[in-house]
Amino acid sequence: MRWALLLWPGLALGTASIVYAQGNAVESDSARPLNIIWISVEDMSPWLGCYGDTLAQTPNLDALAAEGLRYTQAHATSPVCSCARSTLITGCWATAIGSMHHRAGKPSSAAVKRNPAAYAAIPSYEATPPPEVRCFPEILRLAGYYCTNAAKRDYQFREPVTVWDQSNGKAHWRNRPNPSQPFFSVFNLATTHESRTFPKAKRNPKVTDPAHIRVPPYYPDTPLVRQDLARTYDNIAAMDQQVGEILGQLKQDGLLEETVVFFFADHGVGLPRGKRSSYASGTHVPLIVRLPGGKSAIVERLVSFIDFAPTVLSLAGIQPRDWMGGRAFLGKHEVKGRPHVTIHADRMDSETDRTRAITDGRWRLLLNLMPEKPHLYPVAYANSIPMMEDIKSLQAGGQANATQWQMLLTPKPPRELYDTQADPHEVYNLIDDPQHAERAAALEENLRVWMQATGDLGLLPEGEMVRTKLWPPTGQQPTTEPVTVTSDHGLACATPGASIGWRVTGAKVWWVYEASTVLPEVPEIEVVAHRIGFKPSKRQRMTPWD
Repeated sequence: MRWALLLWPGLALGTASIVYAQGNAVESDSARPLNIIWISVEDMSPWLGCYGDTLAQTPNLDALAAEGLRYTQAHATSPVCSCARSTLITGCWATAIGSMHHRAGKPSSAAVKRNPAAYAAIPSYEATPPPEVRCFPEILRLAGYYCTNAAKRDYQFREPVTVWDQSNGKAHWRNRPNPSQPFFSVFNLATTHESRTFPKAKRNPKVTDPAHIRVPPYYPDTPLVRQDLARTYDNIAAMDQQVGEILGQLKQDGLLEETVVFFFADHGVGLPRGKRSSYASGTHVPLIVRLPGGKSAIVERLVSFIDFAPTVLSLAGIQPRDWMGGRAFLGKHEVKGRPHVTIHADRMDSETDRTRAITDGRWRLLLNLMPEKPHLYPVAYANSIPMMEDIKSLQAGGQANATQWQMLLTPKPPRELYDTQADPHEVYNLIDDPQHAERAAALEENLRVWMQATGDLGLLPEGEMVRTKLWPPTGQQPTTEPVTVTSDHGLACATPGASIGWRVTGAKVWWVYEASTVLPEVPEIEVVAHRIGFKPSKRQRMTPWD
């Protein structure tokens, strides 16, 4: 890679006014590298008009789908945000790097207050992947991309400063210093988050008539349930307007035909038996990808979040890294699709459980490895959804029908099998049907092979995992070694896998250091090293060329 010192017109040579361009042009089929945008939304199943939902008011997303690839079998790796996002940013299975428990870091004081006894037994730690693993935007930055994130991260570890050019509420491709620089920009929209159905949450405009709601069979048909479902649709409509604003900015800048646009949700709907559950209602997500030229198609290929990082690199003309567990489904390095998608659900906040699931697009098998736990996690946060009152009343009064009892059962069945084609709500467990025994056995074998091949850390007690796998032998978080200067005026760190960041003292942006970097001869630079999962080194100021 090459580094160039660029002086933009009107800028003086000062410590804060120097702009650097990092990397060479990436390979692509066009003369100009493709820009890439992720529009990620919270807690949403494919409840969109373009997916056949006649109640959804989503004109902007419907228009995007009319010019894009609409994936019918896209699945989150986990039915909760932090675990899924750790996979999105690294391309690694959360169960392989210790990020499968929601959440790994220190809980909020409010959470501890709700359940102090449970949190007393839960360690605070960071997921720690093997040393070769990087957050993939760092790879894009080395290839010359300007990378922004607005603004949620929630990766289960503190990301190195080398990952993003900008990561805050104002991060945007429009902030790049060179308008010809390719970019990767992430927009995380929280309008559809489960908390937006809480009683005290700010309401979006009411555009959905509760009387028109189709109540899923596992819910009681009550005014409160209809109210929460209608409010969810209202939030989706408001989110669609936000998507329209982002797409409008892209068109205004004349960049639509130079940009690949992804739209997806981080997992299923933020309602009971959606978020946190390993059914399709918890992991089946919308995915729309618009390519330059606006090719439209319905794609039935199975896609998992584990595939996203290699796909973005592939679209940028970059070879996906060996540590990535997924398969690129677009771009120069696209490969054959997968026969199955695997899913995990473990501790959620203070409540421990362990489920593994697999689907081939039609059939879904669940392994409930802690069947003594209830289907619905008794998470205090989720209990703030108003409809939970009616669900609890249904359970307490013994009034649930057979379909509704399925999600209220304790203990759970150790195994569950569903034909999602005949039973889209997954309420008829076929695991004991002899005619499906062979199919169930094959799915379970594939699921257990995946668990073994990826070294499923969720099978270990959490404290033991931290002590023996993430931070051996003491369970104490290591600190990344400090940056040192090499004999040829370069930078080094003794910690394997550490990313080295540097910037001119006084500047805002950190740059990624690599072996071929030629540091500029400015009065002073600031440096830091950070291996994912470790504490970062102490920041230092130095002049390597002295």
